[in-house]
Amino acid sequence: MRHDIKPNERAYSTKEVAEEVGIATTTVRKYGQILERNGYEFFKDGDRRIFVRSDIEALMDIRDTDLPKDEKAKELVKKLEERLSGYDETQIAVADTDSRSLQDPAQLKELLTLVAKELAATREVNMQLKEDMEQLKTTVSRLQQDHHVISSGVGNFSQKTHAKLEKLTNEQKRQYETLLEQEKEKSEHLQRELREMRTEQKRNGSLK
Repeated sequence: MRHDIKPNERAYSTKEVAEEVGIATTTVRKYGQILERNGYEFFKDGDRRIFVRSDIEALMDIRDTDLPKDEKAKELVKKLEERLSGYDETQIAVADTDSRSLQDPAQLKELLTLVAKELAATREVNMQLKEDMEQLKTTVSRLQQDHHVISSGVGNFSQKTHAKLEKLTNEQKRQYETLLEQEKEKSEHLQRELREMRTEQKRNGSLK
C-alpha cells in the first residue's frame, strides 16, 4: 500500500489531470490502467482513482516515452517501489488519514469539491457518448437509405454488404450502450458519495 502522500497534498480529479497533462480524460484512464496492470498503485476512493502530483508526473512519462508503454510503466513502478522502500512510514499515520480528513472541515470541503468535479466530468462523458450514439444513428440511417437506392442493381453482393453493415452497426451500438451504463453507474456512485460527505459535513458542523 502506498504511504507517500503528504499531509494536505492536493488531490486532482481525472478532468484536472487531463488538462494538466494535455490528454483526453479517456486517455488518462487508459494510461492509469496500463500503470496498474504493471503494478502501480493509485490512491483509491472505492473504484475511483485519486491523483497526486507524483501520479501526474508518471502519466506524463507514459505520454512522452519512446518505449512501449507497458515497458515504461514497469520502469516507473520500479522507481516507485524504490522510493517507497526508503520512505519513513512513521512520518504519516495512514490509518488515521481518512477519519481525520472527515473531521477537518477544510479537508472535507476539498474532498467534496473533488467529488463534485469528478461527477461533472462523468456527466460530460455521458453527454458525449449520447451525442456519439445520435451521430451513429444518423450515419447508419443515411447509409441504409443509400444502400436501398443501389441495392436493386447489386443483387447478392448488396445483401452481403448490408449484413456486414448491420453487424458492424450493432457492435458499435453495444459498445456505446456498455460505456453509457458504466458511466451511469459511476455517476450514481459519485452522487451517493457526495450525499454522504455532505451529511458528514452537516453532522460535524452540528457538533461544534
